[in-house]
Amino acid sequence: MCYPTPHELALAARALADDHPGEARLRQVGTSRAGQPLWLLSIAEAGSRYGTGPYAPGPGTAADTGPCPGPGGHNSGTTGRGTTGPGTGNRNVLVVAGAHANEPVGGATALSLARRVLRDPAPRAGCAWHFLLCADPDGAALHRTPRPYSLLDYHRNFFRPPGPEQPEWAPSLLPPDRLPPETLVLTALIDELRPVLQVSLHATDLGGSWVQLTRDIPGLAEPFAKSAAELRIPVENGASDAAGWSSPGPGIFVIPQPGSGAAGAFHPEDTRLSTWYHAHRYAGTTAIVEVPMWASHLVDDPAPHPDPRRALRMLAGRLTTDTALVAGVRKGIGPGPLPRSDPACAPLLRAVDWTLALIPRITAEWTGGAAPTEATVAFIASIDAFGRRLSLRAASMLLRVLRAQGHRSAPGLDRLVTGWCEEFAAHFQARWVPVATQVEHQSRTVLAAYDRLTAATATGAPAPTTLDR
Repeated sequence: MCYPTPHELALAARALADDHPGEARLRQVGTSRAGQPLWLLSIAEAGSRYGTGPYAPGPGTAADTGPCPGPGGHNSGTTGRGTTGPGTGNRNVLVVAGAHANEPVGGATALSLARRVLRDPAPRAGCAWHFLLCADPDGAALHRTPRPYSLLDYHRNFFRPPGPEQPEWAPSLLPPDRLPPETLVLTALIDELRPVLQVSLHATDLGGSWVQLTRDIPGLAEPFAKSAAELRIPVENGASDAAGWSSPGPGIFVIPQPGSGAAGAFHPEDTRLSTWYHAHRYAGTTAIVEVPMWASHLVDDPAPHPDPRRALRMLAGRLTTDTALVAGVRKGIGPGPLPRSDPACAPLLRAVDWTLALIPRITAEWTGGAAPTEATVAFIASIDAFGRRLSLRAASMLLRVLRAQGHRSAPGLDRLVTGWCEEFAAHFQARWVPVATQVEHQSRTVLAAYDRLTAATATGAPAPTTLDR
């Protein structure tokens, strides 16, 4: 099984909609900066009418914007308007795939979930499921690894846009009048559907699986851990993305609420200003489900680390040294126009410069007074992996530019990237997780999140209140 491209996802979704005309609809909800279509696949109970009731178009909803892919290219039908949050007769779930170009498993998981929901009437009882098949098709076109055979193979054609160009992160970094169209499409969908649950499908190159929540979902830790154990996927107990956040269970982290002091460690973005929190306007909850491409047992060790501050100083020093090597090569290219025209070079260089610029802040935090005096082995391992991937990503994207330009520095940087990939895999004893296994674990976790969320509502737990940012 390979990671599907955005075009392959659209074709597969079109086939599902054609095979299940009473339950599935596909529509284009917008276009990317480069003019690529953004597709939404919706699954509802048999007999639900997309033209009336909760799925009818209304003021402010998106309209069909183009023909569906595939033979015939006929129009996909009307739009869907959802209802408000928990406790209503009809619910909506929004699943977002492909928000990060270098994490391609989400599209495959979205299709798998859509097929499961079609087969099993239980999740469709009083609920419509909506799958944004790829939130960033432009980025996906630049990250070309349908089936990487090693970490080096994965990084040969690596691309991850800078933060302001990422659909989910852009609101935390840009003023509203500068948001990219992909972000506007996503927030418009949330406004239209008012999902009780929004799920964002993510992945990590090497490590374990974990879930970030904008609100706690009681009981999710048990089915999440059971799935991970059955599929031999480590649970990332000390995810660097969630440093300092509350954890109701292994691998489950609750993002600090807007207005609290902590925004999250080691990132330039404020997680609470991302599109994940847009669902709170309608009393919704967002779950971010991470799954590894390569697994490592080092990230699930809950034992206390003997000297975390010393370890962080060492990791900061290594990252600073590695970054200086990449920055030196980048400086040799210069800021001006490149001699050979390649449309991929400009976004690659923007991403390189963004990554290199944020690293000094990260190393300062690792060595500053707020660095933890107590931490687990898993947390230090997660920080170790995070630091390695930052310099490796910058070097890999810069290498693509150098090769396209026939630059004399390309062979030397190639050797550096090769060595870093081999060291990364060896140190963490990386083990490939088959794509089908990644998909299975993400799918189980999404369904468990919805099941536990609706169960909590049914038992009379207080419904969350809306939050206007």
